Amino acid sequence: MSIVVPALLATTRDELVQLEERAKPFAARVHIDLMDGQFTATPGIVLEELILPEDQVVDFHVMYKQPQAQIASLIKLKPSLIIIHAEAEGDLLQVIQTIQAAGIKAGIALMRSTVPADASALITAADHALIFSGNLGEYGGTANMLQLEKVRLVRAIKPEIEIGWDGGANVTNAYTLSLGGIDVVNVGSALANVPDPAEVYRRLDFEVHRKDILKEQQEAAKTKS
Repeated sequence: MSIVVPALLATTRDELVQLEERAKPFAARVHIDLMDGQFTATPGIVLEELILPEDQVVDFHVMYKQPQAQIASLIKLKPSLIIIHAEAEGDLLQVIQTIQAAGIKAGIALMRSTVPADASALITAADHALIFSGNLGEYGGTANMLQLEKVRLVRAIKPEIEIGWDGGANVTNAYTLSLGGIDVVNVGSALANVPDPAEVYRRLDFEVHRKDILKEQQEAAKTKS
């Protein structure tokens, strides 16, 4: 079953708090983007200013060139999931193991040019794989649906892994993403740049569950016949 998770991209503490407040009434889980200004063109909020929302599951998407240098600080904030990039520098397998040793789930993000086979050891070790189809550190990317082929390739490496999508998800493609095997549909600008995010979230949630509704209807029809 797929879920919709708001992706929160902010460069200041105030911006992040505003995004958290917008998402709080309807989302039980949020995805916070963290940027270092090296791996990404734009620096994000500094960790010392980061405030995690209460009563929500929090994922960190760590767009850092050298995540190992900040991993202790990230762990102290106690998110549910920390996602690092396969394209980052350092001993990434050790970073994943350090995260998991702290009782936190670890994820590995794959950019468009990264082939899952090239990150097979990291995928095998991780709890979550993020298929990244957007532009690093930016809202408003376009979903490259060809990237859905990576779902099959990732599952061939680790069948039980949770798979997320980041980049260009919206109401028009959410059903296709869930049908393609995406477990976590992270949504940025489609929620951040609308006057009624709760209504858009409701529509997104319907789309990612549409395949489950159709399946239930088909099973009910078989039972009646």
